[in-house]
Order: sequence, then C-alpha cells, then structure tokens
Amino acid sequence: MTNRQLQALAKTRTQPNGRMKWMGAGLLLVAATLTSVTAARGQDVTISHGYSNFGELKYGPDFPHLDYVNPNAPKGGEVSTWALGNFDSFNQYARDGVPAALNTIGSESVLTSTADDPYGVYCFMCTTLEYPEDLSFVTFNLRKDVTFSDGTPMTAEDIAFSFNLFLEQGISEYRRIVEGFIDKVEVINPYRIKFSFNEAASKRDRVTFAGGTVAFSKAWFEENDIRLDKSSDRPFLSTGAYVLDSFDYNRQVIYARNPEYWGNDIPFNKGRNNFDRIRIEYFADRSAAFEAFKSGEYLLKSETDPKDWATGYNFPAVLSGDVKQESISDGDVGEALSFVFNLDREKWQDPKVREAVSLLFNFEWSNKALFFGLYERPKSFWPNSELAAQGAPTPEEIALLQPLVDEGLLAESILTDEVAMPFVHDDSKNRPSRKVLRRASKLLDEAGWEVGGDGVRRKDGEALTLNVIQFNPLYDRIVNPFIDNLKAIGIQADLERVDTAQYVERRRKGDFDLANQRISMNSEPSIGLGAWFSSKTADSSSRNLMRLRDPAVDALIPKVIAADTLDELRTSVHAMDRVLRSIGFAIPQWYKKDNWVAYFDVFRHPEELPPLAVGIYDFWWYDAEAAERLKASGALR
Repeated sequence: MTNRQLQALAKTRTQPNGRMKWMGAGLLLVAATLTSVTAARGQDVTISHGYSNFGELKYGPDFPHLDYVNPNAPKGGEVSTWALGNFDSFNQYARDGVPAALNTIGSESVLTSTADDPYGVYCFMCTTLEYPEDLSFVTFNLRKDVTFSDGTPMTAEDIAFSFNLFLEQGISEYRRIVEGFIDKVEVINPYRIKFSFNEAASKRDRVTFAGGTVAFSKAWFEENDIRLDKSSDRPFLSTGAYVLDSFDYNRQVIYARNPEYWGNDIPFNKGRNNFDRIRIEYFADRSAAFEAFKSGEYLLKSETDPKDWATGYNFPAVLSGDVKQESISDGDVGEALSFVFNLDREKWQDPKVREAVSLLFNFEWSNKALFFGLYERPKSFWPNSELAAQGAPTPEEIALLQPLVDEGLLAESILTDEVAMPFVHDDSKNRPSRKVLRRASKLLDEAGWEVGGDGVRRKDGEALTLNVIQFNPLYDRIVNPFIDNLKAIGIQADLERVDTAQYVERRRKGDFDLANQRISMNSEPSIGLGAWFSSKTADSSSRNLMRLRDPAVDALIPKVIAADTLDELRTSVHAMDRVLRSIGFAIPQWYKKDNWVAYFDVFRHPEELPPLAVGIYDFWWYDAEAAERLKASGALR
C-alpha cells in the first residue's frame, strides 16, 4: 500500500486530522443559520458557523456529533497496517525526500468538512466566520482553547504565519495557481484574523482557500530553523490528535494519540480519534507484507491486488472468522489510474503516436486474466460521478466549445462527435487483433516512424523507444504483456523498475516516457484543476506529470472556476472532460468502486458508513474484549 493509498483509506474529505487539500467550493449564501450584521463597504456582513457549497449546510451550529460516528466508541488499542517501499522524511509538502505514511495526521485547519456533506465546510478551529456579499474578505473568529501538541496556545499569528509559509515555500504548482489571490492578511487580535482577496481570486474558492490553512507553530518553525520546502526528520508541530511516537527509517512508523489534545470533547470529534496508537509496518515486497498480515504482525490490510483479494484470503484465520473481509462502497469521484506520456519528449507530442501506443494496452484481457474481473476501466477523469462527459456534447457544452473551435484550438469534430472512449479489446488473449495491429502500425507510419529491416521503427535515424518506470513489482505482470504488444509493431519498449526514491525523483525530473499517475478529481472542481492540467504547472508539478500545455484546456479551466451553479459546474466540467479525453495524454488503466479491507476481528466501525470516507483512522475503534478472545484462542500473539 502506497502512502497515498494510506491517506485515502483514512480520508474524510478534509478531515480535522487530514492534510491541506485543494478545497474548491461553490460558495453560496445559506439562509437558515446566518445572521446579518453591520455593513462593510455598504454591504451586510454575514456571520455563520460554516459555509455551504451549492445548498444548505447539513449540520447546524449546535449539532451534538457527526451522524456517521459512534459517539460512545471506546478509546484505546492499536490499529496496525502496512506500506510498500521506504521513507526518509516527515514533510509531505517538500519535493525533497520520500514522506512517511500518514505524516500529516497531526495537522488541522481552520475549516473542515465532513464525510456526508459534499459541499459544506465548517468552523473547526474557529467559532464563526464573517464575509460580505461580494466575498471581498473573510474573517475567522478563532477558538481560544486550541493548543499545539506541546501545550502552547495557537493564535492568529500562527495562522497568518502558516498561510504565508505556503505562499513563500510551498510547492511551485500550488504557488503558481494561487499567487496574487490575497491582497493582505491581517491579525486583528490574537483570536481574529482577516483575509482580503483581490479580484483575480476565484469566488468559489475564497473562503475555503483561506480556511484550508494548516495551523503550524510559528515559534517552533523559527526556533528550529525549519523550512516547508526541505525534508524533515520529524513532523511539523501542529494541533492534531496524533503525534509521532517512534520510527525506524524504512521499517516502521508509530503515531500516538495525544491525551492532552485540545479538541477531545468538541462535537466534531465525538466518536473520533479512538485508537491509542497507529502503527505502519514497511515492506519492500508485497508477498512478504501479505505473509506478515496472515501471521498477525499487523492487523489491518487495505488490499489493492485483485488476485490476492479473489484467491488469497483462504487461510485459516479467514475460514474461522478471525479475519474479516469487507468491500466498502465509495461514493466519491473515482480515481482514474493511468499511464501518462511525458509530453516534453517530442516523440509523444504527436497524437497519432500516442494513439498507436494506447491501442496496444489490452485492459479487457488484463481484467479477465490478471484482475479476476474486479476492475472497471475509467472512461473519464471523473469516473463514478455525474461530472463525467457522455455521448455527444449538449447545446450548453457546445456554447463553451464553439469559441475554442473558432480560434482553431479544437477540431470542429468535437462539437458533434461522441466523447472519446478507450478502445475495447478481445479479452481472450493479450495480443491485439490483426485489425488493431494494422491500425496502430498505420498511425505510426503516418507519423513518420517506419519499420526497418530489423523490425525496429525509426524516424530520421532515431529508433522509437519507450521506457516505463515502476517501483512496485506488482505491475510487472501488467506492464510486460503491454511491452510485448509494443514490440510487435516495432517499438523498442522496456520496463525499468527502480526503488521508491529514484521513482519519485525521476517523475519529478520528467525522466520517463510512461509513468503511472493516479488522477484524483473531486466533486466540485475549481482552482485545483490548474495544478493538474494548466500550462502554468507543466514545468514542475507532481500532478501535471504529463507536462500538459494545451491552450484549449487553459481556456476552459477559468470557465469551470467561474461556475456559480451546479448546472454550470456540470456543463463546464463535461466540456473539460471531453477535451482532456480527446487529447489522449493518458492511457486509462483501471479503477474500482469499492474499498477492499481485511482485518483481524478486533476492529469495529459504525454499521452505516458515510458515502465519502472509509475512515479507519478517523472513526473506527478497537474492541478490547474481542482482542482478548483472539489471543486466548491463539489467533493472535
């Protein structure tokens, strides 16, 4: 399990113990829970406990606890899991180093969201927020009881410091998207802070952009001479429920619940943060990790291998009921796992060459032969959601696309054609049909890559080579058949497996032809699209790994950002999805609608889980009596 999968397993959209996210939000006024007060600039200022995206907030100001938690869940015990690879840092935000799993679990932000309200954001470390109708500013009235894990108080100075730290030292893809959004940040008093926005700032993102600020200790950063853009041998001093307990580089990380955590008794945290310890064991090999799980070295496994899920869970502890298997549905936007081309390399800038390569990945055979039919192929960058484009464009989509066609940025066919779909292969064998091979060969011929007497395709004397980088040996059985197909039409393809640190660095530098990218969108896309697809981020981005620079995409991103209603958002995202799919910079691999979790029968969760989170480290709990029973029976040591 990768670090990202660990983060995703625990996610609750923007959970109080989660990391800073792109918090795009459609910011509409909420009727029932808001109070108007004296005007600023001639406008009424609204005070609220939260902000609703395209509708009313699910939770009022005096709710007792989140609907999906067990407010009486016991505290105690340990949850243990695994991660693949290695780590040498605890800083998620730097380009240097490989961060440890769950390294931001102790971080909290001013606002939070829930796993059952897709558009709402709420005061978490504030009591109320204030804003005028034009959203020219937002003021947060901070709680006075928030402390960092060392017991020192958190104040507005810390929030201002943290906000400016991301603007000054944050990764370039973040700074290039948000630079210039803020006119000024004012610390009005120790518990009141005001963010003033300029006209360039997206209105749908203003409140959540400011409120998504992670709270770091200004004094701690300055005393220890810490930088956000450098690797760190410890997590940053923050306010969250968990702190680093111990670690052994590349082998183990343990986080412990802070008994003095400031937020133990607030309504947002009832029934949450239940484990005393969270332990992650690192493995260099998936097989070794699975054997360790079987033996009880760790007790919970998020499964990502369909072969193991379909055939591997027949060991005695499963058969006796001591280990449970659960498929937990995911109502969030699916992650479109894909191979992406490095478009900075000239050979991949030709759409015909990209299409030829894409034709030779046989998902249907892979799904049947390797995945036991458990995966689906992502056809959209917003799979499993109403934001995925379908069929031919609607009149509303055409209204957005027509000007781009008129400017010569898009082919006229995009106004009438069905949305681009991955080619569907025969699933009986990996080798594509002769018809497909002829089609791929013709595309390469037209692009000038001709087959020589040695069977190798060349253009201007240069052989057509393709290098796929991977760090996970699980991919060997998937990539090698793909490579065989590429070689069949004269492409000199190879799989290069590297260690985790090299993999991270080569992706950052663009030293690859094809690499994996987990393209992860949300239900209300906004400024975060720039980090994924804007020309501004193509030179250096962990998201725009493909180095996409497309003027039509650049023109559509502001249309999505400017959407004021859900209908406008859907239309603009459909148009965006349609254009992205037409470019063909990604070869869709697969995704699954369910989360696969296996665990020894010592953990419990609410009977009805929320649609947007699994929440293992958030609102599951440890059953001490069940653990004693398993120990007494010999199932656990």
